[in-house]
Amino acid sequence: MYFKQFYLGCLAHASYLMGSEGEAVVVDPQRDVDQYLQEASAQGLKIKYVIETHLHADFVSGHRELAARTGAEIVFGEKAGAAFAYRPVKDGDEIRIGKVTLRILETPGHTPESICICVLDKEISDTPVKVLTGDTLFIGDVGRPDLVGSKGYTAPQMAGLLYDSLHEKLLTLEDSVEVYPAHGAGSMCGRNISKDTSSTLGEQRRFNYALRPMSREDFIAMMTTDLPEAPAYFSRDAEINRTGAEALQQLPRPKGLSPAEVNAHSGHGHLVLDVRNEAAFGAGHVPGALQIGLGGQFASWAGCLIPAGTPLILVAEESAKVDEAVLRLARVGVESVKGFLEGGVYAWDKAGFPLAKVPQIPVDELRHRLEEQPQLQVLDVRRPGEYQNGHVPCAVNVPLSNLSERISRTSVKEMETVPATQNRPGSSGIDTGLAVYPNRPLAVICQGGYRSSAATSILSPHGFENLFNVVGGTSAWIAAGFPVEKSGSH
Repeated sequence: MYFKQFYLGCLAHASYLMGSEGEAVVVDPQRDVDQYLQEASAQGLKIKYVIETHLHADFVSGHRELAARTGAEIVFGEKAGAAFAYRPVKDGDEIRIGKVTLRILETPGHTPESICICVLDKEISDTPVKVLTGDTLFIGDVGRPDLVGSKGYTAPQMAGLLYDSLHEKLLTLEDSVEVYPAHGAGSMCGRNISKDTSSTLGEQRRFNYALRPMSREDFIAMMTTDLPEAPAYFSRDAEINRTGAEALQQLPRPKGLSPAEVNAHSGHGHLVLDVRNEAAFGAGHVPGALQIGLGGQFASWAGCLIPAGTPLILVAEESAKVDEAVLRLARVGVESVKGFLEGGVYAWDKAGFPLAKVPQIPVDELRHRLEEQPQLQVLDVRRPGEYQNGHVPCAVNVPLSNLSERISRTSVKEMETVPATQNRPGSSGIDTGLAVYPNRPLAVICQGGYRSSAATSILSPHGFENLFNVVGGTSAWIAAGFPVEKSGSH
């Protein structure tokens, strides 16, 4: 049997190609499918099936394009309700490629239609050697049960089904069975996913918190408590996958725009999206631009932070980066790029338009400023769990994914009346919705500097003019041996 995992770090997404005797199957493909076609050709394999473990919410799948280009049959769990021709499968159904048998387990819980795929290599054993678990079982975690409320299911109902799927289906397999999930660390489809991209069932029994012995009721309570808010684009992407996305080649390439054209569009409903790194953005950018760097989990954050359908104008260092951004945006269903700034920020500056800047400060400078400037505020934009595990003293926690919404609930005019001598929000107990004030200097921090830079670009158009991005983030602060607090988020 030929077996290969394709891991896409930007989306923390794993997909798979399996083959035997000239036949192959692709499981949970990403939207750009050329890599599967190239690998199958190199291995002398013809793709006969495209299997989806469920209707993915965090990325757009390439199942329809892959099927159109290969003649493969698309396979879903029978409860998927996809709006195109597919093969519905149920518990115990089998699909064969060469000498390999793929046995279906219905495992509802993350979604109603979720399936897992037991892989039996007849040349090795008559029992499963691998199981592809989709979003049912991750390494170190299990799938969250709260993403299908729009379909009439409550999170407790789905958590109960997930418990049954784990204990009545997956945990009946041997400890030696290798586990291959659809996501790794950083995915919002779980809460505590490991950086490892595969494991065994035996290891998961020992180390996965969600598989510890507990009652069904205790499991439901645990899985429905303190769930992070699901990104708004999840429901949109799930629907795209139900109907099937267009082929990537059909998406038009954005056109180059002059600085004058960008300036005109940015004042009339278009959002300027700067995809350069935080240092380049800080040194000079188009005023009002949203910054999400290509160097991190770009697609996921773009899906979270950009309202659906917003017309976009890209700012990048070079044309190749524009193409990369368009592809990565399309992976999460963002297809509204209308143009890009021809010549980049250099052309903008040369044309005489103003540049906005965000100073980048190292952690030692942050520490000195905190000691010398009692007015300085610190905003930590990591997730609550990260913040609670250790943060800069007096830092206020507002996760990046909630920042825009928190600003909208805050009266900036009222905040500007707060005296500059007021104690820092972290110790005063004052919470105006955002809990930081635009009339004071504000240092923004995350784990390494990526999310905090994006946060400064969100804050700046809302009256925050004295902003600093902390280079290296909390990781550098801790590594330097500076004091750390552990507490609940604000």
